[in-house]
Amino acid sequence: MARFIIRRLLQMVGVVFVLSLLLFFWLRSLPGGTVSAILGERATPETRAALTKALGLDQPIWVQYGKFLGRAVRGDFGASTKVLPGADAFDIFLTRFPATVELSFFALLIAVVLAIPLGYLSARRANSPLDSGLVIVSLVGVAVPVFFLAFLLKYQLAVEHNVFPVSGRQDNLNCTRVTNFFVLDGLLTRELDCSVSALKHLVLPSVALATIPFAVIYRITRASVLEVLGEDYVRTAESKGLTARVIRGRHVLRNALLPVVTTIGLQTGGLLAGAVLTEKVFNWGGIGNALADAFQFRDYSVLQVLILAAAGIYVIINLLVDISYAVIDPRVRTR
Repeated sequence: MARFIIRRLLQMVGVVFVLSLLLFFWLRSLPGGTVSAILGERATPETRAALTKALGLDQPIWVQYGKFLGRAVRGDFGASTKVLPGADAFDIFLTRFPATVELSFFALLIAVVLAIPLGYLSARRANSPLDSGLVIVSLVGVAVPVFFLAFLLKYQLAVEHNVFPVSGRQDNLNCTRVTNFFVLDGLLTRELDCSVSALKHLVLPSVALATIPFAVIYRITRASVLEVLGEDYVRTAESKGLTARVIRGRHVLRNALLPVVTTIGLQTGGLLAGAVLTEKVFNWGGIGNALADAFQFRDYSVLQVLILAAAGIYVIINLLVDISYAVIDPRVRTR
């Protein structure tokens, strides 16, 4: 098991290195460039030349990349120019990341809690009216754009009927900040009204964000359980007179979990990397919102840290998925 994890860690380092290389050259190929983004309308030939030299952009490209990699390892990505002028770009990521984690956690929780049981139930009653109805719901969940559903939920349940808050993460209650996870902070400080307020603000964006993960996980669970139910070892277990609970837990769900775990991992990586549209609609102060602003205003320092962080999140999630694979199916460790 240790050798398996070490091999995956080495692969992860290689992937992050390649991604950093692609990011470095991609940012320098964008129109305008870093100097124009920083100086804006104040740019003159003299100021451009001075800033180019100060940033080291007049040096050979491999020297620039070496310095970029060294700063990235230290967490030094420079200061933000537009998103939060003057603030350290890495600090912006650290400040915004808890908001995205909190939103992603509740969205994924909704998706997994609903999708896996419904996928299993749908497979057990394949081609029934219940199965057909759930399949249609899952197709709608994939087909409807997230931003449209987010606007629809916001208008109907926040603006029109005032059931939930319109935007933001929490009401102005002067809550104590400990971890920047607002629900958790309220529980830790025993300010339960703060936790309740944060949960109310989470409902609409979490539901909107959960629709696609729910649909994908449901379809994979249904297909995987259907495939396992047709295997010989399941029929053998039934003929031996084993209880439905034993067959369901030991033979069906355990063997059907591998593709489901992969799907959950990929969906988690996508959510944590920044739910840009959902965060913009609900003015959610997460990394998705910051990433959209950084693209819009060409804030290259913030773009670097957020894109690298998103890549790192995907790689780490994939590592965890591989480890869970090895736990569920020991045969994976030998591959």
